[in-house]
Amino acid sequence: MSSRRKIAELAHQLFQLSLDHGVVSAERVTGVLAWVEKHKPASASAVLRAYRRLVEADLGRRRAVIEYAGEVAPATFAAIAAAMSQRFGRTIEAVPVSRPELIAGMRVRVGDNVFENNVVSQLAALQPAS
Repeated sequence: MSSRRKIAELAHQLFQLSLDHGVVSAERVTGVLAWVEKHKPASASAVLRAYRRLVEADLGRRRAVIEYAGEVAPATFAAIAAAMSQRFGRTIEAVPVSRPELIAGMRVRVGDNVFENNVVSQLAALQPAS
């Protein structure tokens, strides 16, 4: 088995140990990191980089980063999180981020999925291709 494959498999095993009922747990991550520090597996830094990517990807799939311009009621963020939770079949946390450069509207990012309706993207669509 190749070294890369071993690194990926160990990172995946560590990631699985980090889950508590299917959700990354801070306590379990702390335990995994303590185990790595104590046992120092071969290519520990590469294993930790791969592990970090897995954890970050999982956390990204569980967050709706809601970029907005203007005033938005807190209930709107809750409604978006509820709609995204229903759409993806898992609990999604709303993370609001003010972005005045959008002029008006919103952009919602859940993992690799982007939903947007804002003035900047609409204006860009109207520009002729150069």
